[in-house]
Amino acid sequence: MFKGFWTILLIMALFLTSGLAADRQEFTPSVDKDGIQRVDIIGGSYFFKPNYLILKVNVPVEMKVSKESGMVPHNLVIKAPESGMEVNVDLSTDPKVIKFTPTKTGKYPFYCDKKVLFFESHREKGMEGMIEVRN
Repeated sequence: MFKGFWTILLIMALFLTSGLAADRQEFTPSVDKDGIQRVDIIGGSYFFKPNYLILKVNVPVEMKVSKESGMVPHNLVIKAPESGMEVNVDLSTDPKVIKFTPTKTGKYPFYCDKKVLFFESHREKGMEGMIEVRN
């Protein structure tokens, strides 16, 4: 009986840890001929896709952002003015283009800061990502 219990426990642990690793959706845009890094981000039911961006420092970025259809409001917030990135834009099903140039290497979070009454914020529910700026 205990052997079966430990087998089930091991399978559950493997399932849960593999799900965590799959949550990171990394994207590294190429630099187009015009010298711009372009990336599309879609937001939805408490997610961003992709949720991990690797960008080059001092290379302009055009980020096209939108959300899945639905009534729940979402936004995209980046608070890193020291690195040339300060964004707070409401998402809609019609894509919006955000332009900035990351000026400092490092890791910078982006997230949705929407919240209804006393419920968890969208960020607390997992609607966040990371921008890693490299040389």
